[in-house]
Amino acid sequence: MTNNSALINNFSISRLPRILFGAGEFSALASEISSYGRQALIVTGGRSFTELQQWTNLQEELQTLEISWSLVRIPGEPSPEWVDDAVAQYKNKGIEVVVGIGGGSPLDAAKAMAGLLHKGNTVMDHLEGVGRGITYSGPSLPYIAVPTTAGTGSEMTKNAVLSNNDKGFKKSFRDEQLTAQVAIIDSNLLIKCPRPQLIANAMDAFTQLLESYTSPRSNPITDALAISGLEYFIKGFSKHQEADMAGLDCLAYGSMISGICLAQTGLGAVHGIASPLGAHFPIPHGVACGTTLAAVTETNIRALKDRLPDAPALDRYAQVGCLVSSNHDLNQSRALSALVDTLWRWTETLELPVLSQFGMTESDVDQIVAESGGSSMKTNPIVLTEQELKTILLNRL
Repeated sequence: MTNNSALINNFSISRLPRILFGAGEFSALASEISSYGRQALIVTGGRSFTELQQWTNLQEELQTLEISWSLVRIPGEPSPEWVDDAVAQYKNKGIEVVVGIGGGSPLDAAKAMAGLLHKGNTVMDHLEGVGRGITYSGPSLPYIAVPTTAGTGSEMTKNAVLSNNDKGFKKSFRDEQLTAQVAIIDSNLLIKCPRPQLIANAMDAFTQLLESYTSPRSNPITDALAISGLEYFIKGFSKHQEADMAGLDCLAYGSMISGICLAQTGLGAVHGIASPLGAHFPIPHGVACGTTLAAVTETNIRALKDRLPDAPALDRYAQVGCLVSSNHDLNQSRALSALVDTLWRWTETLELPVLSQFGMTESDVDQIVAESGGSSMKTNPIVLTEQELKTILLNRL
């Protein structure tokens, strides 16, 4: 409920994991696993993590602690079918704790499996929008999240995003019981992250911070966190090409904060568009966000000026414009221009691909617009028209 006479509107904060942040914190993982059980299921990506020295170290530590473990690899974005098959394979194996190590896909897959292994039912019972609408009652197995990229913020959220490109959907299995008990954010795990993946995930994190900060559901707690996340992200992003450790710390922190914020505030039109784009085309989520961010932000600002000139989101966009330009003396108009100009410059210098590179054509625009009205679009700072959304997509073809 909104109290129009209050300086602070009512808000709620979802449960968060216990956080272990900093270079070297991965070394605590084996001990954390042991606190939940002796039989672990580790979910990771294709190959990258298991080629690191940290994986060798973890296996030795688990053996010393007499913890048995099984390893599951997920090659791409998790689908409901993949989750169901994995749950069926491990539901009778006595798993006591699930560990997700990797990018958003392994973390979301692990989160969903932890939620389903106790009962062994299908995720389609609970998947929003396309499932059977059965309320999730739990219990979830203990879940530990260890991101090896800086972008999705999945380690902080209560939802597992699952997709099916054949059926054209990308939806969430969402419940507070799915939140990780522990999140370990270790920037050492980012060192070997390929540059294209690092950039895509970084753009996702920045988008989540910006959309959380300008969301109508923001609150004083998320405002303070979002600004902190943006400040450190900008410091780290300037160093990403050097793989500077201080820069990686900053990116990891910004990503973590973006996950905390989005879980409380919702997101905006970038993610509203990114969802159907990812459902219909083989476009990585971070790329979908990064390539449309400048166009959406410019459109939001123009629409706010025209239709809601007193909206607080304009001041918030301006504040971010001051941050990205390192000039806090700009007036609102110049700060807004600085933000838009910076985002377009990032789009060019980072060589973010256009949508046609993933098979999208002008004939697909209407369908993407029609399917972009999910929960993220509902927390955009202004309602965009169909024509405005079409223009954004045509601009990025």
